[in-house]
Amino acid sequence: MTIEPIGVIHSPYRAKDACPIQPLYAPDAVGRVEVFDRFAAGLKDIESFSHLYLLYLFDRAGEIKLIRPTFLDDEAHGIFATRHPCRPNGIGISIVRLLQREDNILLIEGVDVLDQTPLIDIKPYIPRFDRIETATEGWLADKQWRAKPAGRE
Repeated sequence: MTIEPIGVIHSPYRAKDACPIQPLYAPDAVGRVEVFDRFAAGLKDIESFSHLYLLYLFDRAGEIKLIRPTFLDDEAHGIFATRHPCRPNGIGISIVRLLQREDNILLIEGVDVLDQTPLIDIKPYIPRFDRIETATEGWLADKQWRAKPAGRE
């Protein structure tokens, strides 16, 4: 299986320690999504959506462990019950706000990835399809949110 990046995500974050762990911690962080020219036609009508899913590669994540503590909890959990970046296939997902489109460049808000992150797909966030009112938070339900994740500034 081969996955070819369709673009690159540009953000203000150059180092892992500076990067927020979720858009919740950087709602005003502005970034740019550069879609490679050969895929730019696929952006037709994207500006009609307010929010987008970005799927990308955690290309600098680090050691893969199937059970590990998370940024929000010191107790170890299975990697598939977390959003930790050190995953077997290194695929990440974020929901960002689309501010504007300029040709093959999308200006976004709520970016939470390292600068130069390879983009593998974009999908529109559609509240009618994507919001699930009965969804639960699993092991996170009884956890207090940390104002700043441990080890992060």
